[in-house]
Amino acid sequence: MNTTPRTFHRVVIAGGGTAGWMMAALMSKLLGKRLDIRLVESEEIGTVGVGEATIPALLTFHNLLGINEAEFMAATNATFKLGIHFEGWKAIGENYFHSFGSTGNDHWSAGFQHFWLKGREWGLSRNYTDYNPETVAAFANRFAHVQRGALNYAYHLDASRYAKFLRGMSEAHGVQRIEGKIARVLQHEVDAGAARAGDIAALQMEDGSRVEGDLFIDCTGFRSLLLGETLGVGYEDWSYWLPCDRAVAVQTASVREAWPYTRSIAHRFGWQWRIPLQHRVGNGLVYSSKELSDADAPEVLRQNVEGELLTQPRVIRFLPGQRHKVWERNCVAVGLAGGFVEPLESTSIHLIQRHAIRLMQLFPAGGISQADVDEFNLQSKRDLEHIRDFIVLHYHVNARNDSALWKHVREMDLLPSLRHRIELFQQTGRVFRPSDELFAENSWIQVMMGQGITPERHHPVADLMGREELQKFLGDIELRARRLVDSLPGHQDYVAQLCAPFRAQGA
Repeated sequence: MNTTPRTFHRVVIAGGGTAGWMMAALMSKLLGKRLDIRLVESEEIGTVGVGEATIPALLTFHNLLGINEAEFMAATNATFKLGIHFEGWKAIGENYFHSFGSTGNDHWSAGFQHFWLKGREWGLSRNYTDYNPETVAAFANRFAHVQRGALNYAYHLDASRYAKFLRGMSEAHGVQRIEGKIARVLQHEVDAGAARAGDIAALQMEDGSRVEGDLFIDCTGFRSLLLGETLGVGYEDWSYWLPCDRAVAVQTASVREAWPYTRSIAHRFGWQWRIPLQHRVGNGLVYSSKELSDADAPEVLRQNVEGELLTQPRVIRFLPGQRHKVWERNCVAVGLAGGFVEPLESTSIHLIQRHAIRLMQLFPAGGISQADVDEFNLQSKRDLEHIRDFIVLHYHVNARNDSALWKHVREMDLLPSLRHRIELFQQTGRVFRPSDELFAENSWIQVMMGQGITPERHHPVADLMGREELQKFLGDIELRARRLVDSLPGHQDYVAQLCAPFRAQGA
């Protein structure tokens, strides 16, 4: 690839929504003084806009941007999220909780689950979740910032309001928003300076104007107008392991206090989400079109929500998988344009964040380096494949017998990477996590045990504790979690108090 020294000055972001404005906000905050950043979007083109649950890594992104948490929460009607309640995933009527944070106390040689397993043998252990303060707080509907690191949390937020909030920050740092629809993507016909023939040269707008740039960010959603349609980067299909290929979403009025967790409710055709915000609830079905038709899905969703409908249900089609590359030539795809794994573990916004941070770390200030491109693509591929394996785990280990969907995912051939993790935990109770992987050991443990995998044995270090010592060890952990939660106010009251100053200012 041509690496002739040249200053990359003009950045064009194609598409707004959460992906476009997250990228614009971070890039303008870091490099806004030396870049000309323009974002092209059309008010006539809607965004998917249903990615309303997040994971704790978003706090890091907000710290990088210098965002005031209370101001952000007031602007986006956000609530706190301590984890996800999985209902009926193992079997109909059986539930479990996947919390943020850690459970119990680990030893350097073995995780807490080994001591819990030993206590279970002796009849000393309570539910695994009783040793996790985030889960105890979630079920008690309580939350507060009582002390540093006491509770690990994320947010539920209004995605449309979040994009608007980030737009304000971006424009304050010099980002220019261009309203309009893209008619064509123009490519260089001959080499021009550091640009090669075939690189993207400009976006041709419907009104005849051109938006030229050196680096283009594709945030055009599933269409992938720049990376997929124009540059022809192919797509790797994961629908064999993740057969759900549709979603239908609707917003409803709140009929109860907002709880600090996401609900994920399994159905014969897929699953349903419920995400409580301050002012409403986000609802949706993720389903397989082989089990439920697009014509019937909206009515099924209506029958499974609470409160008055504030919007009309809309069906979203998708194909689980990833582009073979997310950086090709002078184009980087961010968000749905580069790949998608269904929103079961709330990773969509996180992947946007990862791409935004990674691009800042590998920004081509003096021309594109193939080594940078290769590294970006390698890291992005690993990110999505790790998440894919974790989500497939939820489906594969199940005892449901109410549809062909659940039978297929239970009996399907697994990728070797996931098969090894399951076998390792089932046989030994051990979980090992690559250093760059999103989900930590405790996440894998909670989901595997929640889905019904009980390890066959525990680490011998747990046998070194006598009965009384182990009983005290487990009891102290449980007591600390309970005492912490007892000291917390109600979640909804705390959110209202936190946001009140910015409500008064009209935020």
